[in-house]
Amino acid sequence: MSLSGDEGKIKKRVMLAFGTRPEAIKIAPLVHALAAKPEQFDVQVCVTAQHREMLDQVLKVFDIVPDIDLNLMRPGQDLFDVTASVLLGMRDVLREHRPDVLLVHGDTTTTLSASMAAFYLGVPIGHVEAGLRTYDLTAPFPEEFNRQVASRVTRWHFAPTEVSRQNLLAERVPESQIIVTGNTVIDSLFWVLGRIESDSARQASVSLFLDQKLPFDWKRERFVLITGHRRENFGDGFLQICEALKILAGQYPSVRFVYPVHLNPNVQKPVMDILANVSNVHLTEPLDYEPFVYLLKHCHLVLTDSGGIQEEAPSLGKPVLVMREVTERPEAIAAGTVRLVGADRERIVTSVAELLDDESSYRVMARAHNPYGDGKACQRIVDTLRLI
Repeated sequence: MSLSGDEGKIKKRVMLAFGTRPEAIKIAPLVHALAAKPEQFDVQVCVTAQHREMLDQVLKVFDIVPDIDLNLMRPGQDLFDVTASVLLGMRDVLREHRPDVLLVHGDTTTTLSASMAAFYLGVPIGHVEAGLRTYDLTAPFPEEFNRQVASRVTRWHFAPTEVSRQNLLAERVPESQIIVTGNTVIDSLFWVLGRIESDSARQASVSLFLDQKLPFDWKRERFVLITGHRRENFGDGFLQICEALKILAGQYPSVRFVYPVHLNPNVQKPVMDILANVSNVHLTEPLDYEPFVYLLKHCHLVLTDSGGIQEEAPSLGKPVLVMREVTERPEAIAAGTVRLVGADRERIVTSVAELLDDESSYRVMARAHNPYGDGKACQRIVDTLRLI
């Protein structure tokens, strides 16, 4: 450990390892919260760049420059390639820097492999967003496997909710190792929205960007915001999702459907084949986090198979229809702000139509209740790390 020049106190060496856009969004406020305590923490950011372009977008938004960049993304990689590359890359990084704690996030292949590398080298692991479970290893695949394995080697489990805590307790994780923090994505959401709304020039810039992308008055007209990328929906699932959107667009010509399309070819092909020429479906490239959050604030409802948006949207009073059969985030379903509709054409059409047609059903789901925290998750993690 290194000594603080001012106070002579031992500083803890904390390394944060992540590689994808969702991880970066959720861990970015924690990077800043730790860096704000230079007398207590020596902070290093290591990115694997499992997703290169989308990761870089988030790093720019949050003004984070990695200390270590493994730059592992290669064309045509599969899970075998990514898992092995991250494991070997993190082996060398951890051997050289030897942090007192490695912080990983969530359920990506980077999370799995970085945790394994730390375990092999005896580096204690803190798992942010720990304890989410479906107990179905194929849904989501491979994320459910990744987070279960990471939990087996984790020392500090930063669980976002009481449900996550109970999952970990049921797996015989010692109670003393579980800290309920809320979800750091709420910290990110509030941070980004606050920065936009407190800075008129930034607000104007984000609005102009969206004006250029969307040929309608997105601040006033009703629109459905869509995201989708889950591997388990590849193939027939995405065909049904796209067919449902085409049906809805025909049934509701005055409603807009905004779909920032994931770069994966398994997503791009069905979306472009089925939706490219539908006049009130607006396909864009993946959006940076700032404009996406601002769009989320102004949308009417959300249709998604993503994870983080299930946590963000309830904070803004937006109903969420999840195109999956199971979710590791049951809290919002219990709260009534999220509903599962599967990657099923008929269920998607029926559920979206209900929320567009029935004001009372919409109000029930739109009540602004957020079970995922108060935006102070990072402070709770920092407070824990100060004491280790």
